[in-house]
Amino acid sequence: MKKTHFLLSFLALGLINSCQNNDEMVDQSPGQLEIHSKTVNVTTHDGRPFSTGSGNSVNGKFVSGPGGGVLMQGFYWDVPDGGNWWDTVKGKVTDWSNAGIGAIWLPPASKAQNGAYSMGYDPTDYYDFGNFNQNGSVETRFGSRTELEALITKAHTENMQVYADIVINHNSGGQSQANPFTGTNTWTDFSGVASGKFPRSYNDFYKNSYGNNDEGAFGGFPDLCHANPYVQDWLWGRDDSVAKYYKNVMKFDGWRFDYVKGFGPWVVNTWNANVGGFSVGELWDSNVNTLEWWANNANSSVFDFAAYYKMDEAFDNGNLNALNDDMMWKRNPYKAVTFVSNHDTDIINNKMLAYAYILTHEGYPTIFYRDYEEWLNKERLNNLIWIHNNKATGNTSILYTDNDEYIARRNGYNGNPGLVVYINNSSSWQERWIQTNWASQQIKDFTGSSNWYPTTQGDKWVKIQCAPNSYSVWSLNQ
Repeated sequence: MKKTHFLLSFLALGLINSCQNNDEMVDQSPGQLEIHSKTVNVTTHDGRPFSTGSGNSVNGKFVSGPGGGVLMQGFYWDVPDGGNWWDTVKGKVTDWSNAGIGAIWLPPASKAQNGAYSMGYDPTDYYDFGNFNQNGSVETRFGSRTELEALITKAHTENMQVYADIVINHNSGGQSQANPFTGTNTWTDFSGVASGKFPRSYNDFYKNSYGNNDEGAFGGFPDLCHANPYVQDWLWGRDDSVAKYYKNVMKFDGWRFDYVKGFGPWVVNTWNANVGGFSVGELWDSNVNTLEWWANNANSSVFDFAAYYKMDEAFDNGNLNALNDDMMWKRNPYKAVTFVSNHDTDIINNKMLAYAYILTHEGYPTIFYRDYEEWLNKERLNNLIWIHNNKATGNTSILYTDNDEYIARRNGYNGNPGLVVYINNSSSWQERWIQTNWASQQIKDFTGSSNWYPTTQGDKWVKIQCAPNSYSVWSLNQ
């Protein structure tokens, strides 16, 4: 949901492991630096999508493997109107697949109050994908139903998944009707939706016979009442419910739930139990306890806002020690979707360091469309995606932090060697001795920033380096 203004109009869940942060001293080898190590005991998941990287994909299609998947947010706020967006994204799907991106998150796809100008967060008719003439247009801002279906088909051809942005907290665009629960007229008459599916009236919104309110309302819009069995039936119960229609007819593979602060986590849990598919909730809260509570009760992934705000503190405010703090991915990487920016919020300025962080660490990393296609260096992002998909395996040990430097080790999994990431937020080259998991083996920087090819000592120690205001990622030279 757009939080600053609003237009009116892995993928498989694994076992949940608790995390323990253990501070330990690494034995100091002769002539080497003493390094404090914090190990985050979380289990690596090897079932999320993975790509061999650009130039190594199989028949140009996304290929799964050990490193995990990468999600593309396939839109930004106020993408061009005119009904061309679905075709725009469709034209990029093959390149994204080749880069190692395994899933696309699309904006709300159904007709909203502002018709051809709406970003979709003011939904009117959940079954109008740009094929009914209502709210002033046939097509949505993004295009027609035919174009949307062609985009989803194209993504599936590339072995990619497509996630629907679902807005079920509130509705907009209803007609005025007398409401006995308020004693006034309310805009809650959705009996005339063009699709004829999920007609609604005042008793389907708070306040009503089920109560005065739920967890939260948004923007003064009619607040959908999930306690009403009729609403539940249309959202996920019926064979032609919103959830089942999106999955079985439109062929969406998963869900991004908007503004989940507005209703209980049981709603998402029940949706998932009835329909399945990947799901992630937008719980805008930096408190990791709140994020974990919601994810567990919703049986869903959640956006890691705790990591988001810590990255801003680290990379923009010169305090890389903030990366020692707790985050959702440290609690449960299976349920943490990490991100650097999105359509709602964009506060991190030093974005390449932030992407180097999320694409080398646990969790399910998201890339923002404008960062990838417009604002940042696509070649460098593709390199990080390749590193993520090929090398980012195993649990995480934080090897060193200070205000300007951060070094962490992914410990490898099931024969994959893992990696060491070195992030340097200072204005000069830095070097440090660190302990790897590799004895007497040559390593290299897979970003190409450093031309060193050091060999680890028998005790697994080695000196690595990092360029100013940059990052390097080290692994076995193989």
